[in-house]
Amino acid sequence: MTKVMTSAKNVIVDTGCANLSSVKFAVERLGFEVTITDDVTVIQQAEKVIFPGVGSAKHAMKNIKAKNLVAVLQGLTQPVLGFCLGMQLMTESSTEGKKSSTEGNSDDKTSNIVPCLNLIPTTIEPLKAQGNRLPHMGWNTLTQVRNHPIFKGISEGDYFYFVHSFAAPVSEYTIASCEYGSTFSAAIAKDNFIGCQFHPERSSALGSKIIQNFLELDSTELNQELVNL
Repeated sequence: MTKVMTSAKNVIVDTGCANLSSVKFAVERLGFEVTITDDVTVIQQAEKVIFPGVGSAKHAMKNIKAKNLVAVLQGLTQPVLGFCLGMQLMTESSTEGKKSSTEGNSDDKTSNIVPCLNLIPTTIEPLKAQGNRLPHMGWNTLTQVRNHPIFKGISEGDYFYFVHSFAAPVSEYTIASCEYGSTFSAAIAKDNFIGCQFHPERSSALGSKIIQNFLELDSTELNQELVNL
């Protein structure tokens, strides 16, 4: 259990998964204070919330349920940003929980599905890499970047760092895409929820720009930009 606090302006949700410290350091390097917590009140009262992102959807959702955070996260109205797995947890479901044939139930399609937080109406499927090596690991460019405040100062062709084998398809909620064998969502958004499949905390100056854009984001500005999408 993380240290109990009464309030924090910026929080990273402690999902019990890896990568918490590196996200915290990335935020602090920009001069912002941030707290890692699973305290319900602290999360609800924060101005900005970050879902971190390394590990499996199955493990992360198990932890989120054990911490009684599902309804809390679903009810957030302030800006929320997800990194990699954190983005995937925002969707309806993920097939990352797929069992191998040696684990049994290989014919049970429902056993492959991990229900997620259902914040953005899309799903996570295996990345169609078309023979390219998986996981998709390394630097790749964004394509079809939409006008969204999270991408202020970011352009098509800019490089970001990816590590993943699962991805969201391109949909009406896609605000940036990427190519790796096929086209997938590099970023998705709905209302106050924004997710990046890449790792901003590992993406050098441009990744820092994404984080800064988020932490400086005005909710009114976000609402207006979404109307214009």
